[in-house]
Amino acid sequence: MSLQYVLVVTEPAYGSQMARTAYQFACAAIEAGHQVSKVFFYQDGVLNGMATTVPANDEFDMVTAWQTLARNHQVQLETCVAAALRRGVISDQEATQHELAQSTLAAGFSQAGLGALAEALLTADRVMQF
Repeated sequence: MSLQYVLVVTEPAYGSQMARTAYQFACAAIEAGHQVSKVFFYQDGVLNGMATTVPANDEFDMVTAWQTLARNHQVQLETCVAAALRRGVISDQEATQHELAQSTLAAGFSQAGLGALAEALLTADRVMQF
């Protein structure tokens, strides 16, 4: 039986193992024949969507890994807009609205409110928080 998962990531891309664990879980679930419909980044997890993150050459690139997962498996990557704004993760739309010089949200990520998370929770078979 194939299950639909929603993942909630509350830890940053670096400084904690949890974002990498969430990514590894998503890859394993997909390989096992399940679907990961959405990864919702909340609290410090929104830093996974920061376009200006540049890891060292010998480090795993979490942002690129999320982008590749989304592109290859139609996984939605959403950052909580309120948490993101507080941490400087700004979409093009928010940059325009707040008259900021640039956006910092990585390609492949979008911003949404907690209502989008609530809706995803209602339609998922399983929810995993990291």
